Amino acid sequence: MPLKKQTFTADEIEIYDEAVVYKRGEYWQMRMWLGKEKKYARFSLRTRNRNTAIDKAKKYYHELMAQQLAGKTYFSKTTKQGVEEYLKQRALDVEAELIVKGRYGTIKTHLEHWLDFIGRDTKLKELERTDCENYLHSRTKTKKKINVSQTTVANEQSTINAMLSWLYRRNETYIEAFDFKPLKRIDRGDEALRRSTFTDEEVIVVKQELEKYITEAKRNVDEEGNMSKVINGYYLLISIITGLRRGEQLQLKWSDIKWLEKNVKGQAEDDIYSLVKITVRAETTKVRKTRRFVVKDWEYFDELFKLLQPRYVKANKENKKIKAFGDTFVFSVNGMSMLTPRAIGYHFDKMIELAEIKDTETRDLVPYSFRHYFITDRINRGATPTQVAETCGTSTAQIEKTYYHTSEAKMITNALPQFEYKDGLLIPK
Repeated sequence: MPLKKQTFTADEIEIYDEAVVYKRGEYWQMRMWLGKEKKYARFSLRTRNRNTAIDKAKKYYHELMAQQLAGKTYFSKTTKQGVEEYLKQRALDVEAELIVKGRYGTIKTHLEHWLDFIGRDTKLKELERTDCENYLHSRTKTKKKINVSQTTVANEQSTINAMLSWLYRRNETYIEAFDFKPLKRIDRGDEALRRSTFTDEEVIVVKQELEKYITEAKRNVDEEGNMSKVINGYYLLISIITGLRRGEQLQLKWSDIKWLEKNVKGQAEDDIYSLVKITVRAETTKVRKTRRFVVKDWEYFDELFKLLQPRYVKANKENKKIKAFGDTFVFSVNGMSMLTPRAIGYHFDKMIELAEIKDTETRDLVPYSFRHYFITDRINRGATPTQVAETCGTSTAQIEKTYYHTSEAKMITNALPQFEYKDGLLIPK
């Protein structure tokens, strides 16, 4: 459709009788009427040079005309709207039990980071394959100096491209994936994993500090903030002895916990523990498969039960519609609301400080590190990858690839099989 405007100023240039290049401030812009959509396509040419602007405008003109002839539209949803549509679909996947709530939350977080990077008002149909080539640099060089691992970025990139592929199949984008820059190969060996886990000695100290932390808060548990200290403290202690993923542990209910034996005596005189059977329901686990395993509990579950059950019953004595205690969350102040990752992280950081863990600035220590420790400890105690995989809800291949590394103690034992290396000493077997 020819332009209605027939006279132009010095800062306006007609392109093929259907578009206009014009200057706004120091930069050249373009405007073209799209008859099928009955709107003007307007965008910046990002240049101050007149000739460059004309060349760019002609290129855009041909691209727009080609899109129109192919039946494609120029106007599109924004990236924010695209993310909202995708999350609606993933929410339906949660209802259909195709993914767990924890996974949905992770996807949402990943895409929020992407929106911060790409811009929330960017049009989906203006996205190009190279738009995210500096995503790694942007995420790992944050202004707030928050440490973001390469593994985290790799997971985010996978989520982003999964969403883009979904939008492409619905004709919302012209590309089905971004060309992210290749990530450098991560060494999954012993030393890399060692930095993100704890030593046996450190775990002993952490347990001691957590037990003191809980005991102190229990002295006046009704004081503001103390119940949260207790619940988060037990959450961290139990994560050490179970190796559960965060989502699995947060969604544990008391009906998932069964005491098999109590007051079992260990080798040491004061070594007394219980055997607890834990059921991880399929809908709460990453692999969508129910699993059951038994752990030694140093009375953590029992102490938490004795604290919460009477309080819950008393608080809801007159409420006949309230759910049974067995259907409430294990790690919850009121039985209904799960702990938040932020609260867990806060108390974890307090523990790291109280336990005086060294070299934290060069180690990727997070609450998930207790899962790393649990698996590494089982491997070093002689459990097979298959046994550990069954307990932790992962594959044998993943255990062998990521965790079945050789510790310093095992290397020395391999060299001197007639000895056991313990606490820095060689002890004859």
